Amino acid sequence: MVATRVAVVGCGQWGQNHVRALAEFGVLAAVADRDPAKAARFAERYGVRGLSPDEAVESADLDALVLALPAVVHGPVARRALAAAKDVLVEKPIALDPADALATAEAARRANRILMVGHVLRYHPVFQELARQVAARRIGAVRHIVAMRQGLGRFLGMDAVWDLAPHDLSLVLKIAGEAPVRIETMRRTVLSDDTDAADIALGFESGVSAEIHVSRVSPYRDRRFSVIGSEGMLTFDDLAPEGQKLAFHPHRVWREAPGGFGFRHADAEFIETEPGLPLDRELRHFLHCVEHRSEPETGAAEAVETVRILAQASPPPRD
Repeated sequence: MVATRVAVVGCGQWGQNHVRALAEFGVLAAVADRDPAKAARFAERYGVRGLSPDEAVESADLDALVLALPAVVHGPVARRALAAAKDVLVEKPIALDPADALATAEAARRANRILMVGHVLRYHPVFQELARQVAARRIGAVRHIVAMRQGLGRFLGMDAVWDLAPHDLSLVLKIAGEAPVRIETMRRTVLSDDTDAADIALGFESGVSAEIHVSRVSPYRDRRFSVIGSEGMLTFDDLAPEGQKLAFHPHRVWREAPGGFGFRHADAEFIETEPGLPLDRELRHFLHCVEHRSEPETGAAEAVETVRILAQASPPPRD
């Protein structure tokens, strides 16, 4: 099988990581950026062609594009690339409004091309093991999901909901296995002119609930994702030391007559997980989907649903 020829469009902070990984995999064929000098620097460093974004979209000898651009242009560029018979991985968010996201998903369907959104934490080996534990009913039936993502963050014209919440929304959708039917948000402006902190509450038809807290004005960092079940709890703590990132808490709460509840608090049990960088695993998954024409784990449907939730949770960010 001929190796997939991929170009990265957008050589900013995160796009550079895509360039590095794809070069290591031996599939990087070109880099593109709106700044010709930046594209030329990366092209020379990695021994590939330096292109403009338009040239990358139109190039007949590229099979796939990774788009790491400002979110406002993700949709138009992706749709042009799909129409040019290219498979596309788009960084999150795929769009700034649901109609734009839906148009891109429809363009991928019409062109019969792969469309994947870069929800990188879905490919974190710790989260993937957590999902396997949940599917195996290690904690019984899922009742509630709690996500915490806070620290002193970036102020780049995108509010805290749009900047931070896509990560955890993707994780919640995977564990819940369904779209929410209720979305409630409390947003707070603290130090900037936009939403700096927010709490998003989600309700699902199955009875599962979820809460997501995001903040870019916290004096400390927190990156925890917990799933509470009828028979225990699982927590993915991305800031914990290696070997302690995934914990099973065999806590239990039960009903006692008449009208009371009992509970048991137990020590955490750490679960071994596979090694591997989430971005590398995400890109390998994209390449597998391109080569085997299979649906991505984070495909068009999830991209659209995430933008739908974001748009209800907070006004679209400024261009």
